[in-house]
Amino acid sequence: MNASVQPLLERYVARLRKELGGKGYRGDVLVMNGNGGMISSQLVSREAAKTVMSGPASGVMAAAYTGRIAGETNLLTYDMGGTSTDVALIRDGNPSVSNEIEVEYAMPIHVPMVDVRTVGAGGGSIAHVNLAGLLEIGPESAGAEPGPICYGKGGTRPTISDANLMLGRLDPGKLNAVAGGVTLDTVRAAFDANIGDALGLSALQAAEAVISVANAKMAGAIRMVSLSLGEDPRDFALFAFGGAGPLHAAALARELGVPRVLVPARPGLTNALGCIVADLRHDYVRTINAPLDTVEMDSLHALFAEQAAAGRAALDRENIELRAVSHDFSVDMQFQGQSHIVRVPLENGTPTRQDLRRRFEDVYWKRFKVELAGMRARVVNVNCSVIGAREPVDLALMIDPAGRKSTAEPTSRRDVMFDGVTHDTPVYWRDHLPSAVTLQGPAIIEQFDTTILVPPGDRVEGCANGNLIIHIGAAA
Repeated sequence: MNASVQPLLERYVARLRKELGGKGYRGDVLVMNGNGGMISSQLVSREAAKTVMSGPASGVMAAAYTGRIAGETNLLTYDMGGTSTDVALIRDGNPSVSNEIEVEYAMPIHVPMVDVRTVGAGGGSIAHVNLAGLLEIGPESAGAEPGPICYGKGGTRPTISDANLMLGRLDPGKLNAVAGGVTLDTVRAAFDANIGDALGLSALQAAEAVISVANAKMAGAIRMVSLSLGEDPRDFALFAFGGAGPLHAAALARELGVPRVLVPARPGLTNALGCIVADLRHDYVRTINAPLDTVEMDSLHALFAEQAAAGRAALDRENIELRAVSHDFSVDMQFQGQSHIVRVPLENGTPTRQDLRRRFEDVYWKRFKVELAGMRARVVNVNCSVIGAREPVDLALMIDPAGRKSTAEPTSRRDVMFDGVTHDTPVYWRDHLPSAVTLQGPAIIEQFDTTILVPPGDRVEGCANGNLIIHIGAAA
């Protein structure tokens, strides 16, 4: 994999550096790796395979950074875009990282990557009734060309975006903002022809069904990164970003029992923000694959020390100003005869044999609720991550304080459907809201990169860092 990607990445980065240099830029260029850390463009192509899944990882790192500042260190990240939805888990401010993730076609790629799971549900995902008479969402997408029907670029099949428009959650007054040539009647006719007639539903009922099925699909992905790993979603807040994430986040939180939704200042730009706030990071993995009882502990400690030294040397070569350097030590372990492994975090690089056994059993119990005291444990991989902390970024600057008003005043009102009932709903422009705003649902908050939906029975509050927090089922 590395040999295949390396020449492509090397040529791309070389062109980028040359063009920037020609325009007078004299600093370094940092590139996001799939582990959620940044690396100098001078070094990135040596291990090009580590850039796999770097785009989704960047959004998760931005979520971790934003959450720490907001006091929310346990997060379920939810990134819904145009074609797919990415979800991940952050515990105690640290995203889950795995080196057992498979890329397309079940191809395992054993490099450390932020554990991001993807489902085919995005704003452009096409809704259809299959041969069994069941409503399905995706994985086929309308993409950008021709896009959803509401784009007016030739799309004829209903999508999630079209369903949100039908229900009043997106502004029908901006229906022709992309290309034009369609009306709400055009969208309604498509829902009748493609879904409503087959299922015996009206166009509005069909649109609600599309949203319900899409939400169930995305909730299943969130369960995959939480419940399947022994984590209870009720112990987390949902971090909603991407262009479409804040439209569906409150409904997903209610489905999962999540008490709060955190919406950052610029949800549509969160992935890019990750590259600004992420620290430098170098991961080292060495496979030893030996029974714990036979591992030479002095050799293990020496291996950790060797990895830590290599990471510090790599940071020195990058010549980036850092606040601090830290080390994360861990091992991947399994019981004898098992095929799956679990990551076991360590306090330092000099663990005892008893400490490894105890920590492994604790992690195994937390995930599987099973004790296998009679089975021998194996140490598969020895891991060390060396992290160089960069200077912090003030997230409050993401929204210009000069635009904020002293009171929350709706820019308009429109009818929005929730659970089959139409509500007269105020619409606000986010950049005008006071930083300490409190609003009761139903409400819609629009901004240039997303639309935020606050259903009836929920309450949304602003914080000093520019985030909005939706409290589920917490109406006054």
